[in-house]
Amino acid sequence: MSWETHPVTPERFEDFADVINPNRRATHCWCLSHRLRPKDIEELGGGDRERAMRTLCARENPPGVVTYLDGVPVGWCNIGPRAEIPRLAGSKLIRPVDDVPVWAVVCVVVRGGHRRRGVTGPLIEGAVAYAVSRGAPAVEAHPVDPAGRMDTTMAFVGTRAMFERAGFRVVGTTDAVASKMPRLVMRRDLA
Repeated sequence: MSWETHPVTPERFEDFADVINPNRRATHCWCLSHRLRPKDIEELGGGDRERAMRTLCARENPPGVVTYLDGVPVGWCNIGPRAEIPRLAGSKLIRPVDDVPVWAVVCVVVRGGHRRRGVTGPLIEGAVAYAVSRGAPAVEAHPVDPAGRMDTTMAFVGTRAMFERAGFRVVGTTDAVASKMPRLVMRRDLA
């Protein structure tokens, strides 16, 4: 098995779409809802969610990475500088724990047909490597450990165990609540 992870640039947009929205539904999330406010989506895409995401992919810091297994796109991680993620930067519930200019994992998606096959490990490592290549001092995540079964049919923020396996440690909690518990702030320092 050969794993590769690359930023989702305009040239890799179709691979990203194969993971996140294989049927190219116009009303699908396009992995924007947790990153951008509705007014930001309108501004970037004129109401077209796909166009808004394509615009993000052309920026200096593309909005995440696509992971490939033997050349097939199988995973997506929405990651970027916290300051460039308006929904997170302006959140009153998930506030910064300090003044470190962290990068943040917003969500993780494993392509249908490839779930429960070990994709998230290489995906998170690839996302961290991308952050390192852009000078990030640390990467944060805000996982949720649901009571019962995880809904793996769509994007999710990950679990504590998933990020612990990737070398993240708990550095705080948020005021956001999931499964009746405060969400954690987990960090992997890169310096």
